[in-house]
Amino acid sequence: MAGETLDPEEILAALDDEQRRVAVALRGPVRVLAGAGTGKTRALTHRIAYGIATGTYAPDRVLALTFTQRAAGEMRTRLRDLGAGGVSARTFHASALRQLNYFWPQITGSPAPRVIEGKGRPLAEAATSLGLKLDTATLRDVAAEVEWRKVSNLTLDEYGRRAASRALPGALTLEQSVDLQRAYEKLKDDRASIDFEDVLLLTAGLLESEPRVALQVHEQYRFFVVDEYQDVSPLQHRLLELWRGDRVDVCVVGDASQTIYSFTGATSDYLLNFDNEFPQAITVGLERNYRSGAPIVRVANELMRDRAGALVLQAIRDGGPTPTVTAFPSDHEEAYGVASRIKSDIESGTPASDIAVLYRTNAQSANLERALGEASVNYQVAGATRFFDLPDVKRALLALRGQSVTQTADPLFKSVSDVLRALGWTQAPPESSGAIRAKWEALNALIEMADEAPPGTTLRAFTDTLMARAEARHEPTLNAVTLASVHSVKGLEWKNVYIVGVAEGLMPISYASGVDAVAEERRLLYVAITRACERLHLSWAASGTAHRHVRRASRFLAECGTNTLREVSSGSGASGR
Repeated sequence: MAGETLDPEEILAALDDEQRRVAVALRGPVRVLAGAGTGKTRALTHRIAYGIATGTYAPDRVLALTFTQRAAGEMRTRLRDLGAGGVSARTFHASALRQLNYFWPQITGSPAPRVIEGKGRPLAEAATSLGLKLDTATLRDVAAEVEWRKVSNLTLDEYGRRAASRALPGALTLEQSVDLQRAYEKLKDDRASIDFEDVLLLTAGLLESEPRVALQVHEQYRFFVVDEYQDVSPLQHRLLELWRGDRVDVCVVGDASQTIYSFTGATSDYLLNFDNEFPQAITVGLERNYRSGAPIVRVANELMRDRAGALVLQAIRDGGPTPTVTAFPSDHEEAYGVASRIKSDIESGTPASDIAVLYRTNAQSANLERALGEASVNYQVAGATRFFDLPDVKRALLALRGQSVTQTADPLFKSVSDVLRALGWTQAPPESSGAIRAKWEALNALIEMADEAPPGTTLRAFTDTLMARAEARHEPTLNAVTLASVHSVKGLEWKNVYIVGVAEGLMPISYASGVDAVAEERRLLYVAITRACERLHLSWAASGTAHRHVRRASRFLAECGTNTLREVSSGSGASGR
């Protein structure tokens, strides 16, 4: 039963040989090189659960770190199901903010500084104070520059020396960029406020300068697990060192082929050089891919062949159709062609929630949204309002919570469906698309969660679970096609994946100059390809929507090899309206 500590051997029984090696390596430094779809989260969570089940770990002394709230929420859910619910599984920022809010008042006698919602407004004020007139786009680029400086753990003087080789925002000179950032920092100090990156910097500062803070943290946490270690920045690495102290019980997991945030200061160097930092480290490779069919794995392996740090995936699932590549005359025709094929997928029985369209830039979604809307295909854009933040879902949770106070003997499904019918849910979906269909899909997701609840679950217990999932950002799956930029899809998967815009200028992006930048674009495509479980479709357009930009196929298509992709005609359904 969920929440009960499992038998150690039962925990190990769910793992393959390599995952089992990870799980039983409970002490000392451990590096796990885990390829896409190889079950790294399973290996990590079972390792923690095994450590607790054998008495090696105390749950409250384990700190599991990851990079997104979604990943942290998923990890907490899995750990809870394995009887390890007392483990702290958080993002770097959530862990640091928790410590900052706890220790800052003790050290300074005043509340911790307020975290600002964004850098745009204070940067604009700082620019005005210097007589600089900057547009919104330039201010966004300055904010990114501030973030890069801080996660790279550079002072303003160090940044001034390093930035001479960087492309600076807008028409700013190096001196103006430094002065603007200095004015921004002073403005924040005057208002006793901090930004997102300051949370890490101040926490690191407390740990370095206050021995009693470091002592308390070291007493609290003894064992460390870090997911997505290829995306660690110098500042995060330093903070991990301070949390760890002189202990070496740290397990890191990552894949150099999935390093796609270098522009934010992330680097795979700490993953690849882990054995230099810890000469006694154990390294385990996870290369058995359980996610994708063999034809998809072949495409991914060909794309990354002979690249530094790349793992060679071994497909567990044989068979499956050969991935396709399609050339369209224009972006417009590509969008409508893809929408037409998705509509056929759905009519053939593939749930919309099992389909995703991935692209390099968010601007590419507009054509796709229009085409899918005209095809009456329900879709959701990744990064839009979260499920539990949707107004219709919030109202439903309040209504369900209220009904749970006067709990009846009715079965859970009936209780939930009665409440949601009063809010507009119907057993049959509406024929229209748009907002009405989106509301129905949201309410229907709650219905499906009730239907999947264990027998005997009360309405109160069900609403408690919903509240816990909302807090953990553990979103249900809506029956809608997902539109997403490649940067937002790590850790996700779909049966059918369409990757659009695989053309020079988009993938690799036009401003990717130099070997390192192009290598990052290749890794982006690798991440996109390895999201697909059963069917993979790549496409590109010879021109932009207005036929002003002539393009050619991405160089990466040739790198994938001529025997791994099947060219298909754009067909007659591509023209749209």
